[in-house]
Amino acid sequence: MKIKEYLRSRIAFMASVIEIAISAIVLLAIIVAGVQVVREVFDLTKSPDVEEGFKMFLGHAFNLIIGVEFIKMLAKHTPGSAIEVLLYAIARQMVVEHTTPFENLIGIATIALIFAIRKFLFVPSFSGETEIALFGKASKKEQKE
Repeated sequence: MKIKEYLRSRIAFMASVIEIAISAIVLLAIIVAGVQVVREVFDLTKSPDVEEGFKMFLGHAFNLIIGVEFIKMLAKHTPGSAIEVLLYAIARQMVVEHTTPFENLIGIATIALIFAIRKFLFVPSFSGETEIALFGKASKKEQKE
């Protein structure tokens, strides 16, 4: 029985190490892409089609933000951080892409649903202290502590 528990703990530890390594690789990619986004700002002044250049810049900037939120989600392991990644991804789709009014309506409804889930179904006991601060609420038990 002890061997089984030992192997489980080692596998969980190795999974955590791999997760951290992937987070570090994604962070490195975000830094490299961030340099490119800064270059895009300066290229906007030289671009003949500023509107298309700005759209590309905005898409790349949103991708970086989503990447940062993804890393935070991997680091925190909270439902709130996963919800934030979803919100940014949906917002990016609505802002950057040319979508139909029906697709916009679905996006808005999805964001409203995510906020409703966050407000009414979010369980503080699953979250860390930062999540409680973000949502501005704590259970009576957590307020006493």
